[in-house]
Amino acid sequence: MDVLRPPLIRIGGRVYRKNLIQEQAFPHEEEEEFYAGPGDCADEPGDAFVVEETERGFQCRVEVPSPLYKYIIGKKGETKKRLETETRTSISIPKPGVEGEIVITGQHRSGVVSARTRIDVLLDSFRKKQPFTHFLSFALNQPAIQEKFLQFKEQVLEKCSKDHGVSSSLFQNPAKLHLTLGTLVLLNEQEIQKACDLLQRCKEDFVDQITGGQPLTVEVAGVEYMNDDPAMTDVLYAKVHMKDGSDRLQMVADQLVERFVASGLMLKEWDRVKLHATVMNTLFRKDPTEERNNTMTAKSSFKERESFNGQNILKLFENFYFGEVQLDSVRLSQRFSSDASGYYATSGQLCFS
Repeated sequence: MDVLRPPLIRIGGRVYRKNLIQEQAFPHEEEEEFYAGPGDCADEPGDAFVVEETERGFQCRVEVPSPLYKYIIGKKGETKKRLETETRTSISIPKPGVEGEIVITGQHRSGVVSARTRIDVLLDSFRKKQPFTHFLSFALNQPAIQEKFLQFKEQVLEKCSKDHGVSSSLFQNPAKLHLTLGTLVLLNEQEIQKACDLLQRCKEDFVDQITGGQPLTVEVAGVEYMNDDPAMTDVLYAKVHMKDGSDRLQMVADQLVERFVASGLMLKEWDRVKLHATVMNTLFRKDPTEERNNTMTAKSSFKERESFNGQNILKLFENFYFGEVQLDSVRLSQRFSSDASGYYATSGQLCFS
């Protein structure tokens, strides 16, 4: 990293410098260490959060999901002790598993501000390392679509099973066919509720205007591959488009993601949402119970994948028609879950009508 041009982190509407981090490896320890140097963020202003004056000095409260407490505590409490020593503050953290607020107190406002800023940087860094828990989705598991998908699977295996890497283990679970708009890390009920509330505000702010309060009629037709070599395919997906030729589905997807990114609930990955329904994925081969969700999950696993030759599939099924579907809601879907229909459990949803 260029020390003269350190990377910047945006937190709570402000931009902070991310200074060098010294990491140490401790075998047989679960928590990760984080080193905050004496000068890290100490001179940043504290107007991005509230610091209250008390009889004994100053105090600041920060809501933190309980799974992230361990990153503030550190191995054997070292991170918390270092933060308290270097900022001359006291940091109170709820017991593990108990949802609550971390409370920072100190005699000097600057110390409380410094401790809070460092905690924000810590949380931002480690939150990005958490596997996603939820995702915004359009369900494509209507019976007619499932039936056509199973026909597609049967025909592919009948005509292309001798092609390298092609097997039944590659295919999506028909009950979980969907479009993914974006992924989220929601670590407690409060964060889930925040996402649900934001969905409803999106409905009022722009979704109703785009959809006219009516379902969107979409056609699922044709297949395409993700990477640049069809002979070494990892993901094959079905293409989707509005039946009326409009871009309303794309508009809803893009604006939802934009709003969720702005709220801090979602990380921005692409300029536009790639609307696609995964039908074959080499991640499924490794473990039949593998999460069959976002095609870009487990990026580190790409090197371990056994790709398949999709050339014949693309040629024979280039225009395969999976059917027409009425999209009437966006769901906040829970990863690694199933409801009564076999689709992902829904934590909340935005209904068009």
